[in-house]
Amino acid sequence: MKVSDILQKKGNAVISATSNTSVLDALKLMSEKNIGALLVMDEGKLTGIFSERDYARKVVLKGKASADTAVSEIMTENPFTVQPEDSIETCMGIMSDKHIRHLPVVKDSTVAGMISIGDVVTTIIQSQKETIDQLKNYISQ
Repeated sequence: MKVSDILQKKGNAVISATSNTSVLDALKLMSEKNIGALLVMDEGKLTGIFSERDYARKVVLKGKASADTAVSEIMTENPFTVQPEDSIETCMGIMSDKHIRHLPVVKDSTVAGMISIGDVVTTIIQSQKETIDQLKNYISQ
């Protein structure tokens, strides 16, 4: 299984904010779209990623005001990325080693989507179910 398989199922919509978007507006967008992270894009270029974890650790715990803080002040710059042809195992390794939950997917310097740990786990579970079903069919023949 590859990253492209996940994007094929979930779609490759890119939900993003700019680096000068307020944290409050970014959180509203994340709530509206029911997502845990936003890509930060400036002039079509990936400049960072902003997650609920960034908010909790860099705004709430530091007493900053969401309406007065720009995403650029707290985003994770130069996020780890994957390519559509990368394996799900590669993604799991990066997410586990780096303690991250979201990976932007980049192809030819263009953002092609984003996958989450939930997407990876769901894909693995589905693949295992298919393997189990195939084995059951093989055994029962």
